[in-house]
Amino acid sequence: MVRAAIVTGLLVGLGLLAVGFQWFSNGTPAAKLPECNLLAGACDWQEDAGNWQVTLTPEGEGVQGTEYRLTVTAPAAPSRFLAVLRGESMYMGEYPVPLQKLGPGSYGAVFTAPFCTTGASMVWRIDLQSGQEKLGNVPHALVFQADK
Repeated sequence: MVRAAIVTGLLVGLGLLAVGFQWFSNGTPAAKLPECNLLAGACDWQEDAGNWQVTLTPEGEGVQGTEYRLTVTAPAAPSRFLAVLRGESMYMGEYPVPLQKLGPGSYGAVFTAPFCTTGASMVWRIDLQSGQEKLGNVPHALVFQADK
């Protein structure tokens, strides 16, 4: 009887630990932010330092699938400016995309989104980061659907 209670307690504890780890490792859940579909148009917002705008355009088929051009217009960028792809419809890991300076206040990159082998489409979220830290000024969940 005691052994069964200990095993049950351990299983419940491990389950809670896994849920807690997932919650804290992602920071604030993106589901609480309003979604902005990057393939439907630019996502922009205002802050004290100036205007931000994020655009995503398909560039055509590359060797590994559809290539996308991400462009971020920002009043000032962090020293290690990254866009990190995270699976929104299914967890598939995290894919950092370094943003290069294109001009004054403009940063960008071309990337291919990984695709899921079990389905034809995948919804991705793009988090803007300064190194390992997610930027706190983005008021939207920046999302797009990548199709195979």
